[in-house]
Amino acid sequence: MTGPRVLSLYEGLFSGGARVLHTNVVTALHRDGSHEHAVLSIASRARREGAVQHIADDPRYRWLRDAGVDVTDLGREAGALPPEPESFTDAELEVAAAAVRRADVILTLKEQPLGLLLALEARGLLPDVPIAACLHRSDPTHSGAAARWMGELAASGRLTTTISCAESTSDAYARYTPPSVERVVIPNGIDLTRYRPKPYERMPLRAHLGIAPTAPVVLFAARFDAMKDPGLFLRAVAAHAARDTRTQYVLCGAGMTVDDPALTAAIAEAGAPVERIHRLGIRDDMPRLYRGADIVALTSAFGEASPLCLIEGAASGATPVTTAVGDAAQVVAGIGLVTPHDPDAIAAAWAKVIARRPDYRAAALAARPRLGADRMLDAYRGVIDGLAERREAAA
Repeated sequence: MTGPRVLSLYEGLFSGGARVLHTNVVTALHRDGSHEHAVLSIASRARREGAVQHIADDPRYRWLRDAGVDVTDLGREAGALPPEPESFTDAELEVAAAAVRRADVILTLKEQPLGLLLALEARGLLPDVPIAACLHRSDPTHSGAAARWMGELAASGRLTTTISCAESTSDAYARYTPPSVERVVIPNGIDLTRYRPKPYERMPLRAHLGIAPTAPVVLFAARFDAMKDPGLFLRAVAAHAARDTRTQYVLCGAGMTVDDPALTAAIAEAGAPVERIHRLGIRDDMPRLYRGADIVALTSAFGEASPLCLIEGAASGATPVTTAVGDAAQVVAGIGLVTPHDPDAIAAAWAKVIARRPDYRAAALAARPRLGADRMLDAYRGVIDGLAERREAAA
């Protein structure tokens, strides 16, 4: 490879849309020879929603390794808050310093890894290379001190660029960076060969779950977290199920398991019919789940930017129904519905889609060309090349 050497810093490799998106970018640009990519993960495992996720078990880790991307980690455990700059040991900083010395451009997956760069800067171990923070939320206040770290790196001139997946994200983070920081928006895109309709795959999932071939299915692809507001989703399930005796509801993501007491309690509190709710936990076969669904639902309360589940579901033939968070309304324009944060309104939207299922499915599939990843990859390639050229000119 002759392109720039790019290092991506991850807080950790565990389930989540931002990690899916960034890993797809890294693997695609590494495979096609645009750049030579490497990854440094602060954590080797993550404790989230009551479960421990190990890096070696994560599909994103396997994608990187299969693509020939070098992956190093510092052996930490990721928790609710990112590690403070002062918490890094000499040994950890030596590993990180070796990785950043080999890079022409540094990308951070969200703002959480910026604490590591501040720690390197304080020790005089951060080389003079362009740094871009890749941002995937619309509410910086929920990332602990990381937004403040972004401001510190930007004020010092070390952070040169932010790459946001949504206009709402770029606007939300603008107050943390001076005008000298370049703000780029690159909307999300997906692999249309992976997310596509395959009618013959609709039945095996339903048979496995005991769902009738003609029963409508609402899929909630989200972790059990306040940001996703699973309580609102379950209250909408209760409202919808009271009027519709056929629809089944499939939940997947971290914490969405039968042995999670918090989820079990939330189902009971909402009054949702437990016999029609299928809790699948973390899944590696999301295209299969989307193809088995009629609706992909999102009830998030805050923080979303450009949710991948909405476009992945639509490209697979499911209809997205979402609350108005981040750029979600723009994402589903013409192919889905936007609702207020009200269970009855959400239930009514589901009923509307089910009643006009063929029309909504046709609209989603017609929109597939605008959901693809080629445009996104070209934009990332251009930004990274521009950062590398800027470094060469400065040298």
